[in-house]
Amino acid sequence: MDKFKTVVNIANKQTNLGFGVVALLTVGGEQIFSSVVFRCPCNELNFLYGMVFLLVPALALLLLGYILNKKTWKLSTGLCQHRAKLCRWRRLCATGMVFAQISTTALVAPTSWIAVALLNGNYYECAMTGTNVSAYSRHLCGDKNSLVQCQRELYSFPCMSGTSVLQADRESVLLTLRAQSQILGWLLIASIMLSNLLLTCVARCTSPISYLQLKFWRAYTHEESNMIDSYTTKHAKDLAERNLKCFFNRTPPEKIITPPNKDWEKISSLYKFNTKEQYYSTIHRYVETCQETDNGMMRMASVKSSEPADDNPAVLSFVDDGSVAL
Repeated sequence: MDKFKTVVNIANKQTNLGFGVVALLTVGGEQIFSSVVFRCPCNELNFLYGMVFLLVPALALLLLGYILNKKTWKLSTGLCQHRAKLCRWRRLCATGMVFAQISTTALVAPTSWIAVALLNGNYYECAMTGTNVSAYSRHLCGDKNSLVQCQRELYSFPCMSGTSVLQADRESVLLTLRAQSQILGWLLIASIMLSNLLLTCVARCTSPISYLQLKFWRAYTHEESNMIDSYTTKHAKDLAERNLKCFFNRTPPEKIITPPNKDWEKISSLYKFNTKEQYYSTIHRYVETCQETDNGMMRMASVKSSEPADDNPAVLSFVDDGSVAL
């Protein structure tokens, strides 16, 4: 229960509620792995087995965080088709800033896993009793046994059997290892919270807009994200229905306007805020810079004005957030 309370406190302090949900789901998965799946082998595989359970799930969660982040695919889609643009250092800096924001979000789950696993102590105990560092073994066993015998005894400590060491000595060693694990866990939690606070303060201090406008922008992007999903689904359904009717009924197609590729590319790029133009998204900028032609169609007023400047600040953290289904 103490571990759950710790993670709840971490989740409550996150600026994004989604971070807290991810952290809670992560600790639930760690509890299942620790109590049901994890079984220390108590032999020479202790170190490898313990480190695999401590780090490999964290790596998997990190990769999953990148995969489920919409910014990852907005940043990478079509990247190979625009290699010439990547040579400009300003664009590289902007891309690096967006990638750093993606990494900050993706690191929530793996750091939560490692922190809770260290507070639990099972993985660390198993790994450290399997280490072959002679100085570490001598520190734990002293001069009671030879280093070789000490190492063999250490292997079996997590299993509570197969050792001739006194119960008090064994418990002393395990308590030392558990204390070290929990110290590392709390240090990791403290570093996470401190980093989160510093990043939030830097982002707010360098914000080009005021607090209330930032709040309005967050609400706008949330509504636009929800509506674009439903609108694109409806438009795709209408287009598919028209095409199928034409195919099966052998009738001429009704006129359904779909934006051209260049327009899709303009609204699919990652947004960069420009203090000279008060636009809240790529779609907002596209609509405001469109003009109506003689046949009633909309076209871009100026290609130059529709493109974001390379030296603009990178997109704020909440813009373009969300998951994507592959």
